[in-house]
Amino acid sequence: MDCIQQTNIGGTNDGHCQLRLVDFEGHINHISHETLGLSRKHLVVRRGKPFKLTLRFHGRSWNPHSEGLVLEVWLGSLSERIPVQFSDTQPNPQHWSANIHPGSVHSESVTIYICSPVRSSVALYNLLLHKETRQSRSTYAVGSFVLLCNPWLKDDPVYMPQEDQRQEYIKSDYGVVFMGTNLNVCQRPWSFGQYEPGVLEACLKLLEVSPQHLNDKTRDYILRADPAYLSRVVCAMVNCNDDLGILLGKWQGSYESGVNPTEWGGSADILRRWVSSNFSPVRYGQCWVFASVLCTVMRVLGIPSRVVTVFNAAHDTDANSSIEEFYSSTGEKLNLSKDSIWNFHVWVECWMRRPDLSAAFDGWQVVDPTPQEKSAGIFCCGPCPVAAVQQRCLRAPFDTPFIFASVDADVIRLIVRNGQVVGRTVDTERVGKVIYTKGIGSDSPENLTPAYKMKKRAQPVCTARNFSYCRSAVVSSCQTAEIASSPEEPAPGLEVSLKIKGKQSWGESIWMSVTVTNNLGHSRVLVEHLNAQIKEYNRSPQESFWEMHKEVHIQPHQTLTLQHTIPASEYESVLAAQNIVNLAVVIKDEQTKERVMHAQEFNISSPQISMEIEGGDSLHIYKEHTVQVYFTNNLTKTLDGAVLTVEGSGLLKGKHEARLAHLNQGKKIEKTVSIMASSLGTKILMATFSHSNSPTVMSRSYHKVTITA
Repeated sequence: MDCIQQTNIGGTNDGHCQLRLVDFEGHINHISHETLGLSRKHLVVRRGKPFKLTLRFHGRSWNPHSEGLVLEVWLGSLSERIPVQFSDTQPNPQHWSANIHPGSVHSESVTIYICSPVRSSVALYNLLLHKETRQSRSTYAVGSFVLLCNPWLKDDPVYMPQEDQRQEYIKSDYGVVFMGTNLNVCQRPWSFGQYEPGVLEACLKLLEVSPQHLNDKTRDYILRADPAYLSRVVCAMVNCNDDLGILLGKWQGSYESGVNPTEWGGSADILRRWVSSNFSPVRYGQCWVFASVLCTVMRVLGIPSRVVTVFNAAHDTDANSSIEEFYSSTGEKLNLSKDSIWNFHVWVECWMRRPDLSAAFDGWQVVDPTPQEKSAGIFCCGPCPVAAVQQRCLRAPFDTPFIFASVDADVIRLIVRNGQVVGRTVDTERVGKVIYTKGIGSDSPENLTPAYKMKKRAQPVCTARNFSYCRSAVVSSCQTAEIASSPEEPAPGLEVSLKIKGKQSWGESIWMSVTVTNNLGHSRVLVEHLNAQIKEYNRSPQESFWEMHKEVHIQPHQTLTLQHTIPASEYESVLAAQNIVNLAVVIKDEQTKERVMHAQEFNISSPQISMEIEGGDSLHIYKEHTVQVYFTNNLTKTLDGAVLTVEGSGLLKGKHEARLAHLNQGKKIEKTVSIMASSLGTKILMATFSHSNSPTVMSRSYHKVTITA
């Protein structure tokens, strides 16, 4: 702390009372403001809540009767003077204040309680102190502090009433991302890492290099008081499509020039790489990586956030709220549609009030940083009120039609033969089949589907004409319309359904049943076509790896259940552990040529890697612990070129490998490593197993550990 300016006004400065030291009372303030561990460099406090600093003098003691104290806060070119007053009354949360409580003045020190307005901007502030007499003024650079949103304060737009929610959605540095398919949900842990060194500073730097800040610093500083504005800025900056953003997306091809998105386990490494590279994009991200990094930044800024997975998320490119899928007459899915359905898609929900709308749309807001479509000219999406999606108020900002289609579009399946459509089915239940987030204080999923979707029936639809009713929260006044766009059709002569039995595990046969119903009063000769294709979660299937054709005789009004099996040997050589199977059945009436179909997509659980930690899963900081990692080959064949890899951000430096030329059936490959954490919080150990018989990683496992003082 240096004296940077001393001004004499009409007299001399006696110099007997000089400011020697400013104590920011970091530990006490950080505990009081729920910011302990966020930064080792800055005082971090929350808006609308007083924090204290202590001034220490040398020479004679400070005389409050002849020497006034004035604080001055600076944010860019914006500043405000705050006279220091003697008062122990509750500060007005709408204005800056600086108070000295009775008993806080001592012979060589004074403690000041500073409170910011509850709608202050999120930023790094600079603080000056002026010591003024009638004859002179001395000005000191006191230092800087970081101001964050305050979900503990009722007047803050991000106020969250329940303490267990605040602990989960603000303070927790550990999350779970749900992946796979709705038939076999997988989960992977994620370390948000907000207490890792440099993470808070990276989040502040993200705001400083955003286009909004670079184009107009003053306007950006003012607007940062609004969590909706902050969420749009951060959302666009997490991807690098329009700016100096953090992550470059890549969904196919080689990842050799960067990191395969499946290898990331936390946000801290990504944010630090971005800063250290002078804001070059980190390679590479996919939806769960984009979402998890966004969740980290929002939690750091003080906005409650959670990662959400939509299973069977529609990507509606033509904005008609329907997805067309094309199949051959033998059940092979064809890549003919620009629309698509991802088996899972991950975005973020942020908690805030929406004064631009109405109280009906306060609460959780969808913010999706994966670059898909532009919103107001930039690649971001949201904040979109979850309530607006459920109530079909599609004109509510921002990007509600796109989010609505993601969770509630209809799927139209068309059977094509020789360029002609020979069969058509509509599935109103597939999209948004289930929507999950991590439960509070638990790794189990919380089902959010009812918050997004009403049952398919007459529902309110907000149009340009009636949107004003939704703004007034009179949702019942919105027009009602049937979702079905076509008149009711007669019952089909044939019905078919396909069911996968149980959760499929690697190395086991795939069991399925096909149920066929003849609704007519005469017997029929049918042909059953079954087709299985490999696909990745976000793309169309590749060529078929298994198919079956069979003639079936069915009696009048009879229901038949047909059992089928795909042996493991049929998929082990072509299917990677993270791939998904698209399975379709087409039933054809040989006489009438009527065709009906059904399809299911499912994933196969990969073999597990075991990790055993000396001393359990709660570890002491700065203490070494031994971890035993091993993989057992339970398949029916020898795996050549076996590689077991272990890594963990904040626990291990680099990757540690074990290799075997041949891993025989029933044998195991193992690796022992020593881990040590240098920061508190939850850390993730990740292990992968691969072999030369497969082009990709066969198995990936995670283990979370809690680091305590």
